[in-house]
Amino acid sequence: MVEQQERTHPPVRWKLPPVWALAALVAVLLVIKGIQVLCFSQAEPVQAEVPDWIRQELLEVNEYSRPGTPLEEVNGIVIHYVGNPGTSAEQNRSYFAGLAQTGETYASSHFLVGLEGEIIQCVPLDEIAYCSSQRNVDTISIECCHPDEAGQFDPATYQSLLKLTRWLMDAYDLTTDQVIRHYDVTGKECPLYYVRNPEAWQQFLTDLDHTALD
Repeated sequence: MVEQQERTHPPVRWKLPPVWALAALVAVLLVIKGIQVLCFSQAEPVQAEVPDWIRQELLEVNEYSRPGTPLEEVNGIVIHYVGNPGTSAEQNRSYFAGLAQTGETYASSHFLVGLEGEIIQCVPLDEIAYCSSQRNVDTISIECCHPDEAGQFDPATYQSLLKLTRWLMDAYDLTTDQVIRHYDVTGKECPLYYVRNPEAWQQFLTDLDHTALD
């Protein structure tokens, strides 16, 4: 019986890829990385440039009224009323600021619209405000002053609210369907006049469609 010889194979020798192949691989990886960076940056909300007809009086960062939490997307605008008849925008801003010391509750809004139509910004547009419950994470909030308990806004307040809301809609590419009441989030009667008079709210949305910025 003839003994079969064990078959052997020559050792495998790995060859390094040519320089041009390495360069091509590096180029592809850089392109992929660039696309990832671009997509990530586009996912973040754009910080709109605030016009000069808005007075910026930003709150100091604190746990109770300006936590400094990033607002990662803007999908709507929520309209509120302050609930304190006859108080000014400045007084309500001072209340928000005072919460840093009193710690009695969590409250703030991005904007306050006063009895004479003045607009104060309290929180940057790339941070959340404590105003709209579960919608804090994806909306911008506007609180409006009112002269009495009925909650109806004075003409000057109304016109400034229209102007501010229209500007935010244009800045964030929103429609009137994305402009809502606090009531639409939680069922709270806020803004009171527009909850009890839904036809007035519909008129506000119609007026928004016909509002043009200067």
